[in-house]
Amino acid sequence: MSNAKINARTAAKEASHERIVAVAAKAIRRSGYDGTGVADIMKEAGLTHGAFYAHFPSREAMLAEAAVRACAEAAVAATDAAASVPTGKALERMLRAYLSKEHLEHPDIGCPLAALGSETPRQAPEVRSATTRHIKAMVDLVARQLPDWGQPSAHEQALVAIVTMVGALTLARAVDEPALSERLLETALQRLLPADA
Repeated sequence: MSNAKINARTAAKEASHERIVAVAAKAIRRSGYDGTGVADIMKEAGLTHGAFYAHFPSREAMLAEAAVRACAEAAVAATDAAASVPTGKALERMLRAYLSKEHLEHPDIGCPLAALGSETPRQAPEVRSATTRHIKAMVDLVARQLPDWGQPSAHEQALVAIVTMVGALTLARAVDEPALSERLLETALQRLLPADA
């Protein structure tokens, strides 16, 4: 077989793998880890169920990669939100984007911490490790937006902000009363916004 054919086959396999991981990253946030099945992922990715094992040794390996992808996508969204405004307004922009109605209504493309937090302790070590890295990165990103960045107090404030953001979004998705859901997000936002916002 020629190098061109080998390269084309390798590129096609890599593209399929990426498609599976992208579909699984959305699916775990939409349906949870337990609600994400191999057959459904492969079908949504446009591949046969039998092709799964050419890409992953197990369902758990796929879930781990999906968790890494979901965390990476959320980190990019948060970083982009911070970068889209002047430095002094970055924290406010991040908070408003996270605690928004849009984020509330689209868990499949949102923060995996709010979508999967209660399920994560029962997952494989790779999934928990990806989640831990993401939490640390998000705390660091928030801390860098604070006036006292570099001081222990900034880290503590960032921890409180992340806990409040994730908790508020999780509870806002859990309730069946739209007014209460909106109030949960708005109250968290008002408590976290800088005084001059």
